[in-house]
Formats: sequence, structure tokens, C-alpha cells
Amino acid sequence: MDFDFGPKVEEYRARLTDFMESAVFPAEKTYREQTREAHSTTFHPPVMEDLKKEARSRGLWNLFLPDTRFGAGLNNLEYAPLAEITGRSFLAPEAMNCAAPDTGNMEILAEFGSPEQQERWLKPLLEAEIRSAFAMTEPEVASSDATNIRTSIIREGDQYVINGRKWFTSGAGSPRCKFLIVMGVTNPDGDAYKRQSMVLVPMDSPGLDVKRTLPVFGFEHEGGHAEIIFTDVRVPVENLLGEEGSGFSIAQARLGPGRIHHCMRAIGMAERAYDLMCTRVLTRKAFGKELARQGVIQDWIAESRIRIEQARLLVLKTAWLMDTVGKEGAKVEISAIKVVAPNVAQWVIDHAIQAFGAAGVTEDFGLPEMFAGARSLRIADGPDEVHKMVIARRELARYIKAGS
Repeated sequence: MDFDFGPKVEEYRARLTDFMESAVFPAEKTYREQTREAHSTTFHPPVMEDLKKEARSRGLWNLFLPDTRFGAGLNNLEYAPLAEITGRSFLAPEAMNCAAPDTGNMEILAEFGSPEQQERWLKPLLEAEIRSAFAMTEPEVASSDATNIRTSIIREGDQYVINGRKWFTSGAGSPRCKFLIVMGVTNPDGDAYKRQSMVLVPMDSPGLDVKRTLPVFGFEHEGGHAEIIFTDVRVPVENLLGEEGSGFSIAQARLGPGRIHHCMRAIGMAERAYDLMCTRVLTRKAFGKELARQGVIQDWIAESRIRIEQARLLVLKTAWLMDTVGKEGAKVEISAIKVVAPNVAQWVIDHAIQAFGAAGVTEDFGLPEMFAGARSLRIADGPDEVHKMVIARRELARYIKAGS
């Protein structure tokens, strides 16, 4: 394994670090103030558009896309240290047009979309003129097993008719969200992994009803996590993404890179919490000495550094494997980092909160919001338990094969 990023990535890293320090971190307070003054969860703070202009002027745009037709052409290993830096602020991913769920949607549109679909949907996403959402999770079933999905997508002539209920459709409550990629059942009698398809659905389609958005631990970013009812929603057959019956495989193609991006950013989040913790304990005294000189605090600091470094190395190995042997060859490692990185981030953030005392549970330092994000990530894109099951089955298969 070679983790030498090379001069191109180091140059990107220097530019990105300067962007974070000079523009992104100072904008966090402004973003919160503008959001608070608007009294609306769908309000788009103007400071975000200022950040986007700045990011584009610095060439920090669509870095996540390896396809040189649309993105920067960075592979997973090259993007890893950059995604980690963006994870240090909740503003950075969107400011650079590298925010989920748009990233995953752009990836599958680039890979599976028709030229017409790319022109209508991908192009404006690449320019950040619109936003999008991905509708897979359903409230009635355990969506960690995507074969459970019940939303129906039935062909009638030259149209597909969609009926069902989705939730945790991130970003769909925003007026800037113009379309959904909806996963549903087109062939209920087919093979369990060939029943599903994906269709592109404009948000203004008749019968599409955004019932509510769902705050997570009391936090709700722009657009929230929407619950949506589809009642006889009709779209032309040209809106089918890929082939009929390919929904499950497209979902897997989407989730692989998405998971590693989440993990990269989780490490950046842990590093931000670590910085806050170390700075805090050097400036506060209790029982006659700085918190940093208390043995229990030193244990937290040492343990945090150990855990972060372990997680980072596993993420880099996973990125390297994805680049060299593909997503399937890195399946165990993808599942492993999806368990490790959010848990490490949650552990470090939790101890940073403890080090801050009562101040840690306020919004003044952003720690509760970080904790909510890390904890939610242990469920999003597959819960810990499912990823551990994948790892265990793969590992046991080696012994079963050896004994046969």
C-alpha cells in the first residue's frame, strides 16, 4: 500500500486548508445567525452562496467525482485527505458541491444516466443550480435490507406510476430540491435483487406530497429529512435510470463511494472535536491545576489520538483497495470503516463534550450537532449490525471454503 498522495493532492490540500481557515470557519457563525433570523428550516442562508463562489474561484469544486468529464478526476485515495478536511465544518461539503445526497446522485447519473438525463439533471447539479434527493428508506419496513422495499413503480404504457411512502429523504424539504431518484418495485415476482428499479421524479409531479421533515436529535439542516407520500405519481418511461430491475445494483454502486466519503468526513469531524477538547483543557483549571494535567483527561486525549489514527489508516487502506481492486474487492473494508469511523467520531465528540462541561451541550461550540451527525451515521447507509454481518459472513466463507 502506498499512501503517498503526490504533489497534485498536496497542492489541493494546501488550497483547501486555506479556504477552510480564511472563509469556511469564519462563516459558521454567520450561517447560524442567518438561519436563526429566518425562522425557517427551508431557508437558504446567503452566506452559503458566497462560499460557493469562493470555492469555485479557488478550483475547489466537484472534487469527489473521479470522472474527468464532470469532476476533478481524483481517485478515492487522492480524495480521502481532502474529504477529511471538509468534514471539519458542516458548511464545507456543500460549499464545494461535494455534499450528500447530491454527490451520490451525480455519481450514478454520470455512470448510468442517459445523455438526456445527464443534460436535464446532472448538468445543473454539477453547477449547483439545483439540489436533489434520494428516496429509498421506508417507514413500514426495515430498509437496511433493500429487498424489503414496497413502493411500487408500475409501467402503464409510456409512463411509470409510483405509489408508496418514503422517509428520511434528505434535503427533499428544500425548495431548491428539484427532483428525486426513487427506488421501488417494478417486478414483484422477480428475483429478490432484480425486483427494484430507480426512476427520476420531478418534485413538482402531481401526487407527490412532502408530509413533513424529521429533525434528528433536534437538529434540522436545510431541507431536513422528508417523509413523502407518492399517490399515482406519473413519470415518462424515459425517466428510468439504467435498466428495469437494476435498482438494487445501482444502489450498491451508489452506496460504496458514499460510505467511504461519510467515513472520511467523520474523521475530520473527530479531528475538529479533538482540537476543541485539547484547546479547552489547556485553558481551564479544576482542583488547583489545568484540566490538561488531570490523568483522566490525558487518557481521553491519548485514546482519541490512537482511535483517530487507526480509523484514518483503515479508511486509506479502503480507498486504496477501491482504486486497485474495485468496490467488490474492498467490500469487507468498506463495511469495516462504516462501523469504525462513526463510532470513533462519536467517542471523541462525546469526550470533548465532557471536557467542556456544561458548555459542551450548548450550541456555542457546535459539539451537540457534531454528536448528532456521528450518531446518526451509525444508522445511515446501513446500521453497524448489518455491516458487521457482512464482514462475518465474508470471513466465515473463507473457512467454509477451506474445509470443503
